[in-house]
Amino acid sequence: MIELRPQPLTKSAFAPFGDVVEIDGAHHFTINQGFAERFDDLAKIDVSDEGGMAKTSIFTARLRPQPIVINLMERHPLGSQLFYPLQDRPWLVLVCDDPRDVKSFRAFRASGRQGVNYAKNTWHFPLLVLDDNSRFLIVDRKGPGNNLEEVVLARALTLKP
Repeated sequence: MIELRPQPLTKSAFAPFGDVVEIDGAHHFTINQGFAERFDDLAKIDVSDEGGMAKTSIFTARLRPQPIVINLMERHPLGSQLFYPLQDRPWLVLVCDDPRDVKSFRAFRASGRQGVNYAKNTWHFPLLVLDDNSRFLIVDRKGPGNNLEEVVLARALTLKP
């Protein structure tokens, strides 16, 4: 089995796969009579293909057995998919250019103050948390058409947090 180790999640390292969603360093302005800061345009939400619309969900995820066995990858051909943690807990992101090419896999460790927005057609593994009952805000696509493709890997990989 091939073992993957995560690297820190940065905007430049993740750029080929989508957006890193974080407020650190983002443009913002004061609203609500000075009692709030507003951070706009943190990710490109792209869900309108074939009449799709944005939907917002909350997921509660459980810890997987470790080392984490990576045996499939998925992608969404009709829309982007954003994951943002609702607790300040680190979590993992696994992406690749081609699920048949082991060398194209990249693992990232996100802080609990970073989310990701997978671009359309980005191969990724489902949500990977490091703590049980981790909650995430999800912005995804709903509507007509098939927006999920899954590929079972010919050879499983392991991911060690």
